[in-house]
Amino acid sequence: MNLIIRKVTVIDPTSKYHHQILDIKIENGIIKEIGTQIANEDDFEELQLLHLHVSKGWFDSSVSFGEPGFEDRETIENGLNVAGKSGFTAVALQPNSYPVIDNQAHVNFVQAKAMNAATKLYPIGALTKNSEGIDLAELFDMKRAGAIAFGDYNQNIDNANLLKIALQYTQDFNTTVIAFSNDKAINGKGIVNEGEVAIQLGLKGIPNLAEEIQIARNLAILEYTGGKLHIPTISTSKAVTLIQEAKKKGLNVTCSVAVHNLVLTDAVLHHFDSRHKVVPPLRSENDRQALLEGLKMGVIDLITSDHNPIDIEHKKMEFDLAKNGTIGLESAFGALLTVLPLDLVIQKLTSGKQLFGIKEFEIQEGSKADVTFFNPELNWEFSKEAILSQSKNSAFLGQKMKGKAIGIYNNNQLLLA
Repeated sequence: MNLIIRKVTVIDPTSKYHHQILDIKIENGIIKEIGTQIANEDDFEELQLLHLHVSKGWFDSSVSFGEPGFEDRETIENGLNVAGKSGFTAVALQPNSYPVIDNQAHVNFVQAKAMNAATKLYPIGALTKNSEGIDLAELFDMKRAGAIAFGDYNQNIDNANLLKIALQYTQDFNTTVIAFSNDKAINGKGIVNEGEVAIQLGLKGIPNLAEEIQIARNLAILEYTGGKLHIPTISTSKAVTLIQEAKKKGLNVTCSVAVHNLVLTDAVLHHFDSRHKVVPPLRSENDRQALLEGLKMGVIDLITSDHNPIDIEHKKMEFDLAKNGTIGLESAFGALLTVLPLDLVIQKLTSGKQLFGIKEFEIQEGSKADVTFFNPELNWEFSKEAILSQSKNSAFLGQKMKGKAIGIYNNNQLLLA
């Protein structure tokens, strides 16, 4: 599709056009010209909107869709449509489907389902067979098929030797191991953050220690083995400190934080609304501030929506029985701008591709057009009407938002919300 974007503000620190208001001409998926008042001699379609901004395409390092097996929660086709309209030109798909994505055939299946979408899908292969934490899955075969990393979604690697072997083995083909960190014994039957709110509500708490003790162990194993380790969705102040110290040692470790842990705290639990039941749990204000500071310092490498659709039968029920998870693609950008400056948000939404070995494209002439459109000035409230996902389990319903994704141009396609 051929397109001229009019009077758009470029947000790309790597580009010489950063913070400039320009026209961008895209022909057959390639940025052909960037300048002012570009002539439309070939009757290209034009896009011009109030406060329109553009950046490199956003990447989400953790999304769940359900298909295969849980199509009632979300299909790959609709999930990628939601992602594109939410500003993401690429997403990393978690393996928590049925069957679990733990072999080459399953990787091929989800890639085939996503073949013609505007948003590119990158599978994460399960680290262990059926994500049971016992035996390593077929990692090399999945890598050859297109898996960009390996991890068991929201499952702690209880067997320390298994993580050691995985980090050693994956060095042979330069791939990242993802280690969700939550000690099951310390977590116990906890369902919310351990603190004053849990006591007031009579709910069993999950101490910060459950996360931190596993992060410390996993970093010690990484220091011994070498390799590439990614710690997803950290949630505590000390987790930031532990990873900061590991990076100072030169360890090859990266980490992410979920949008809801940056914006919300356990204070919202007073309504016993299961939409706020997530893992890791919503923590204290002190932890939330530490996460924001960790982003600003560069300790936390990227932000994820941790989009996890849950069907109504497993979500709209008693708080302690409801499944963990919230959808997050549609609300990610608008929520982030309520707590972070624009340039930092864009940096953290675009840096993930490089961390996972995915080629990224700068906004420059001759480059592939892989871009996201957004309006950072719009103030609005997130309502059910804004939810494009099949499941409606959003922790952000009723939240005030600042800024909104407009859509994407990628794979020679324009997709607008």
